[in-house]
Amino acid sequence: STKSIHTRRWVEYFAEKGHEVHLITPEYDDIEGVKTYEVNPKASKLSPFCKAIIIRNLVKKIKPDILHAHQVLPFGLYGALSGFHPFVVTAWGSDVLICPKESKIMKYAVPFTLRRADLVTCDAEHIKWPLVELGAESHKINLIYFGVDTNKFKPGQRNKKISEELEIFDSPVVISLRSLEPLYNTESLIASIPLVLEKIPETKFIIAGKGSQEQKLKELAKFMGVLDVIRFVGQIPNNELAKYLTSSDVYVSTSLSDAGLAASTAEAMACGLPVVITDFGDNRKWVEDGVNGFIVPLKDPKALAEKIIYLLKHEDIRKKFGMRNRRIIEERNNYYKEMEKMEKIYIELVERYKS
Repeated sequence: STKSIHTRRWVEYFAEKGHEVHLITPEYDDIEGVKTYEVNPKASKLSPFCKAIIIRNLVKKIKPDILHAHQVLPFGLYGALSGFHPFVVTAWGSDVLICPKESKIMKYAVPFTLRRADLVTCDAEHIKWPLVELGAESHKINLIYFGVDTNKFKPGQRNKKISEELEIFDSPVVISLRSLEPLYNTESLIASIPLVLEKIPETKFIIAGKGSQEQKLKELAKFMGVLDVIRFVGQIPNNELAKYLTSSDVYVSTSLSDAGLAASTAEAMACGLPVVITDFGDNRKWVEDGVNGFIVPLKDPKALAEKIIYLLKHEDIRKKFGMRNRRIIEERNNYYKEMEKMEKIYIELVERYKS
């Protein structure tokens, strides 16, 4: 989908490199250098079977060198049903960790898709084994991180306009960028706020994102008496994110599940922020507790508050953690390096099929 920043940045890279890029998506958006096809007219009235036929016919018309689907379900399934090769599918996390358990159809659709892929990519070590269990051949799995645009996300000064608009000025600022859905457990952050305010009463909190829990979370904040120190800013456009991050002091993610390192966590690290994130998935591969951030248990507002307070009280530690985080992203999760790797894989795959 063009609404996904991961998909958008992936196709933008290859278009900018001069490759011919076609994008089949449920939501049309204009992307420079990319030919976009919307397959979602009155989505509720278009059955998955009809979509599969439309996509199959589109692929035949386009005649690409490679067909690459992002997310095993539903887009990977459509790719598999097209019968086209070479076919690449990228697992995003919940599509292999959660979807197969949700229904009998999904239980069979995921293995069907993975078995028909010539190559599978994922952005987390801990997803590799579930992929194999679901039918992917281990030698076909490649670890490719979505990566951070380190030219855009980099350390900087607090943005004066944002500080004035949000009335955060010189206050210590904690930021969360996860969607307001149950999976991201933002209520744990809100529950930690009274504990933080006991020690550092001037602290402000930026909670970004949209989601089904938005009203519930605002009501919880009001009930706990902390609504006035929270700035619910909604969905921040990607080109504005760096300004919000450099206007903050500590980044927090209370997610109950992640595939690899969350994009927003990686972007915060690239901007030189210390991070406090939950103990799940590959998080410990990126954040060493007490070295470049803190890992806290799931659903533990008290532990979360303790780490936030510690970081806000120790500016030297904050800066040291932030510098380490910037270096880690530059070395291990750089968007340009990861896409270069993917480009080489594409070329090898095309050559293999031609021969």
